[in-house]
Amino acid sequence: MSPFHNPTETHFNQLSNAIHRSFNRVNHFYPKTKSSRQKTPQSVITSSQGEYLVKYSIGTPPFDAMGIADTGSDLIWSQCKPCQQCYNQTTPLFDPSKSATYEPVSCYSSMCNSLGQSYCYSDTEPNCEYTVSYGDGSHSQGNLALDTITLGSSTGSSVSFPKIPIGCGLNNAGTFDSKCSGIVGLGGGAVSLISQIGPSIDSKFSYCLVPLFEFNSTSKINFGENAVVEGPGTVSTPIIPGSFDTFYYLKLEGMSVGSKRIEFVDDSTSNEVKGNIIIDSGTTLTILLEKFYTKLEAEVEAHINLERVNSTDQILSLCYKSPPNNAIEVPIITAHFAGADIVLNSLNTFVSVSDDAMCFAFAPVASGSIFGNLAQMNHLVGYDLLRKTVSFKPTDCTKI
Repeated sequence: MSPFHNPTETHFNQLSNAIHRSFNRVNHFYPKTKSSRQKTPQSVITSSQGEYLVKYSIGTPPFDAMGIADTGSDLIWSQCKPCQQCYNQTTPLFDPSKSATYEPVSCYSSMCNSLGQSYCYSDTEPNCEYTVSYGDGSHSQGNLALDTITLGSSTGSSVSFPKIPIGCGLNNAGTFDSKCSGIVGLGGGAVSLISQIGPSIDSKFSYCLVPLFEFNSTSKINFGENAVVEGPGTVSTPIIPGSFDTFYYLKLEGMSVGSKRIEFVDDSTSNEVKGNIIIDSGTTLTILLEKFYTKLEAEVEAHINLERVNSTDQILSLCYKSPPNNAIEVPIITAHFAGADIVLNSLNTFVSVSDDAMCFAFAPVASGSIFGNLAQMNHLVGYDLLRKTVSFKPTDCTKI
């Protein structure tokens, strides 16, 4: 059992949208040089309303932006001038006309054709147009281009990567934070940042997500040799090829509540090892198949003796009235991946949805499962796409 601390600050409104996005996203899924060793790419990652923003720059001269770090999608896109219809962004918008390295992608190019949602309006408009949409209804539409992406580094200087595919969003909608300019796709698909800069970073990256309500805390996302996760407490599980190159599929074998283990039963009759859950930094909740979730929730409920309440969100079903002392005891949950047991404490498994209510941060779904970012908090999570593994190491991410 571990203590759960309930924040005193009201934060339901800012979390509610993230919860909805978590639940709906599941429907949408289903050689190195010496100089690069000395200047390893690195950036700041910040908690923001159930999502995590990574700092980067676009164009020449570099224009600062912050996008959602999303291992569940590929394209980097940012709101751009002249925006036809944009969500509210309080930071300046990128103006492609001010970038000396901005190059529109032709709609007749192989890159344009490789994107599932790209097209040409007419012969008089030769530039590639893209559309990306997400399970929560948010979307971006605009021009596909190539430009320089610049990241910080472990030495404090910057590292630039030319001719990276970006989406210059002119028509965008969604419940994004006002500091967020768009999304930074960290998936496995061809246009993702990781795939584009893969050779220079040995196809490795890692991040450490600070607790949800550590509003003034930041952490790091590392690329290349500094992204290796190792040392005491580190466990690793294979990345398993799946239906879509974008997603990082893992094999979840079961979960334990305290000492009671619940097996994740696969209905498939095939002996082939298949991934059954996607690890996604862009989804807040952990989403599990209904049959498995029902057993898990029942076992969690049996360990908690508090007054049940209904969530106004109508998505999170196991909710309790927070006690006056704002600290309760909840069971330790262990996620058993193939070759890797990940211990989840109250920080990873329960979330305050109002001043006086907290809920189990897992939800059921008919098909498709996601290991969301709440479950990943305070773990150093490393992806090695050459060895095809994801590694986890318990870490105080506020100290990185």
